[in-house]
Amino acid sequence: MRGEYQHNIDAKGRLFIPAKLRESLGSAFVATKGLDGCLFLYSMQAWSVLEDKINGLPMSKSRDLQRFFFSSAADCAPDAQGRVVIPQNLRQYAGLTKEVTVIGVSGRAEIWDTGRWLQYSGALTPEAVAQAMEELGF
Repeated sequence: MRGEYQHNIDAKGRLFIPAKLRESLGSAFVATKGLDGCLFLYSMQAWSVLEDKINGLPMSKSRDLQRFFFSSAADCAPDAQGRVVIPQNLRQYAGLTKEVTVIGVSGRAEIWDTGRWLQYSGALTPEAVAQAMEELGF
């Protein structure tokens, strides 16, 4: 998944998921709390892999991950117009009120409040990215 898309959440909490991302996510997918104040969207297959990895860890190492990701997870299925209802608890967690940015991040999609996304992405300087690439051996 890749790309960046701007959309609005309507008064009923519905958000249009771009067609290119829906193709990768499938007819049903999982939304959950993400890192850095956004939401993560996983296809059912990718969710199953994440769930298996977390559940395969010792309880002492996995309980916080289980609570963070699993307690807030919601199954989503786009309607005929490509919209999904984002549950209130997830909208509140990510500060989603109206303008949102949906991005593709390889194996998942993310939903950001647009203001928060602009602040976060603005801090990603080419120099910082180059340093991270060098540290990772690119």
